[in-house]
Amino acid sequence: MRFSTSFIALAAPFLVSALPYKRAANPTDLLVLKFANVLEQLETQFYSQALSKFQESDFTSAGFTSAQLAVQQFKQIQSDESTHTTVLESTIKSLGDSAISGCNFDFSSVLTDVPTMAAVARVVENVGVGAYLGAAHLVSDPQILTAAASILTVEARHQSILNVLNGGTAIPQAFDTALLPQEVVSIAGGFISGCDVGIPGLPPLKVTNSGAPQPGTSLTFDGPGISGADPSSLSCQMLVGGAPFSISLPFQQCVVPSGINGPVVIWVTNSSQPLANSARDRFTGNIVAGPTMAFIDVQPEELGQLARDPNNSNNGGGALSNPTTSLVANTPSGTSSSDPSATSSAPSAAGAAAATPAAAQDNEPSSPNNAPPGATGLSPKGDLTVNGVTMVPNSK
Repeated sequence: MRFSTSFIALAAPFLVSALPYKRAANPTDLLVLKFANVLEQLETQFYSQALSKFQESDFTSAGFTSAQLAVQQFKQIQSDESTHTTVLESTIKSLGDSAISGCNFDFSSVLTDVPTMAAVARVVENVGVGAYLGAAHLVSDPQILTAAASILTVEARHQSILNVLNGGTAIPQAFDTALLPQEVVSIAGGFISGCDVGIPGLPPLKVTNSGAPQPGTSLTFDGPGISGADPSSLSCQMLVGGAPFSISLPFQQCVVPSGINGPVVIWVTNSSQPLANSARDRFTGNIVAGPTMAFIDVQPEELGQLARDPNNSNNGGGALSNPTTSLVANTPSGTSSSDPSATSSAPSAAGAAAATPAAAQDNEPSSPNNAPPGATGLSPKGDLTVNGVTMVPNSK
């Protein structure tokens, strides 16, 4: 059900204050709200464009057992994202600033068919959850933080239903993974043009394997950050929810470990040093490209099989044919440096993760204060610096 304009007008002030006057906001809090609003605009436009292009018959052809149910869920998610966008815009205005405007969102490269669209929607929602988690430590106003958390919980519900609609496990892991703002831009920035989000993204990363990755799959990559680089100097970093550090593997032996089910965040670095599973402490100075996201669906539930016919050849057995490449747009083509013929046996996720903390404790900066390249804080001008990236709020 769509909320009326009058209801949204009532809800927006509630987000920031019960008092009938404008509050002065911390510039960092404002920047987080404005960035969140751009992401909500992106999500709203993605679902709007998808629903405009695809009909129920397309969902039936894609193997959905109930096209009507699938379309209903996508419409509900679109409605939620639209409401989030409107309320965030009103909240930013009530704090004396204006939302970032003029953004154009082009998803034509990933709205080629319903299975691809559904898989990209899954990535969009997982990235949205990671974005809200990754920005939480930057917010100083507890009321704004609580309001953002109320959006995050709904994004997580979207995440679960899209896991099901893609034939995966509804709740594959006990924890989600936080993403830094510049990591979010790395994944989604290729779809945004016409506006300045105020945050430079890390070099994008694309997985070039065909077919859904499984434990034992040797991943291959492409992206401007790794083109021309010496593969022997690079490492593949895979992070799963709840793990304290990423699993660090040689770039040419980036084999999906056993024991993983659900989303995996992947970076390429110029060091074998694992990355911390902490948006506050993760050091980005060694990141060459990424992140990107892959889904390892090894424990499909009956619920997912009820939503998607596992025997339908049009949906890849209920899973996206290549879910790791879908959310990277407008990336310059290059030569993949990873060796697809690598024969290393897949390590265990638990074993690989257990081997990394000691090295990470020796090498990973424990706090911004002992790692200048990864410092986090506000400059005297009020600009926000996160892991060496200065984020300047747009002028009013």
